[in-house]
Amino acid sequence: MPDPIFIHPNALVESDAIGAGTRVWAFAHVMQGARIGERCNIGDHSFIESGVLIGDDVTIKNGVSVWEGVEMGDKVFVGPNVAFTNDMRPRSRVYHEHAERTMIGEGASIGANATILPGAHIGKFAMIGAGAVVTKPVKDFELVVGNPAVHAGWVNELGEKEIR
Repeated sequence: MPDPIFIHPNALVESDAIGAGTRVWAFAHVMQGARIGERCNIGDHSFIESGVLIGDDVTIKNGVSVWEGVEMGDKVFVGPNVAFTNDMRPRSRVYHEHAERTMIGEGASIGANATILPGAHIGKFAMIGAGAVVTKPVKDFELVVGNPAVHAGWVNELGEKEIR
């Protein structure tokens, strides 16, 4: 029997596409049309917009907004207050036909308060340092830090820095 889904009584979950064993905590909002995989953890005060795709075993910490156009692979970690964006030309009440796509690869980790610009795809098991501003693609296993984020080394699947 699959693990039950837990939805905190103070969460607003409009999507039916929530995988077994996933937990959605207080004051989180998951819009209709969002898809969340199995065994995920969606922290307090998070927002998941319609059209977002989240893989299995993903952790989204408190205060994260995930906008349309973002797709996360399995086992992604998103630290507190990470800011995803999906529009390089934002204007009030100006809507573009399609949100820009951002792909987060399997096992990638994004540190607290990082900002991820649209189209800045993040590779498998990449590590984004806390507070980094990611403006361009990040390679598999790459460690980036700073504003704008720059290459700072390589990591393994456990997130440990490697010498290459």
